[in-house]
Amino acid sequence: MSDAIERKTSRFVVSSDWLANELGASDLKVIDASFYLPAQGRNADAEYLAGHIPGAIRFDHDKVADHSTGLPHMVPAPELFAEAVGKMGIRETDRIVVYDGPGIFSAPRGWWLFRIMGAENVFVLDGGLDGWKAEGRPLETETPAPSTTTFKTDLRLDKVINFREMLSIVVDGKRQIADARSAGRFAATELETRPGLRSGHMPGARSLPSGTFSVNGKLRSLPELRQAIEDAGIDFGQPVVTTCGSGITAAIITLALESLGHEDNALYDGSWTEWGGRDDAPVVTGPADAR
Repeated sequence: MSDAIERKTSRFVVSSDWLANELGASDLKVIDASFYLPAQGRNADAEYLAGHIPGAIRFDHDKVADHSTGLPHMVPAPELFAEAVGKMGIRETDRIVVYDGPGIFSAPRGWWLFRIMGAENVFVLDGGLDGWKAEGRPLETETPAPSTTTFKTDLRLDKVINFREMLSIVVDGKRQIADARSAGRFAATELETRPGLRSGHMPGARSLPSGTFSVNGKLRSLPELRQAIEDAGIDFGQPVVTTCGSGITAAIITLALESLGHEDNALYDGSWTEWGGRDDAPVVTGPADAR
């Protein structure tokens, strides 16, 4: 990997050229972590079977998850994660490249999850599978059958925020809140995508729609990422909690922050699916309010 500052691009993102040259390396694991909302009209499993990057393993966010909460794709217990990815032939010492269809949508959630579970060399494929296909690169339909291995977890609990912690953060304002949902959902001028949820945002939150951070499926340059975050009123010298609809696209903000060297951040796993569905969670409407 070349230096991110010299390239002015994230050290956590790799190009299709780089990946094409590295395919087949024994320590390289490619993960298809595609996930789609109903409105996107795409089926991640069907697309994987129809053609994926050679050697790629399918990672389903809803299967490798904590199913005890009633909330979608919550962070699983370390032992459950280790068992699932161990069966995928993935070790924490491997170089792991995660991709999705559009490029910067659900892959950052996979990147974040593998990293908080103890893997260090985890990257996102710029341009995703759509970009890979557009460049005429090879695909395969065969499903890999890797040998089971051991993934040694080291869960970073400080990177995951639960409801009680989030409620305290909203009350005391000691951490900044960056919301990756659309500006309309944030302001309550659009309905939530899941039924039964209130519209609006957490008091003190800032609106940072996930689409702000990429162009044509590729992560924006570091200066552009920093400008977008600063324009939303986020102070890089203070801690940040990222949130979204269900914990998927919040990781896009996390990727941007970490790419810029901001490490004092965490992700609210339940996000708006939990917050907007609870009567004891305060909700405000309109644009972001100043602290």
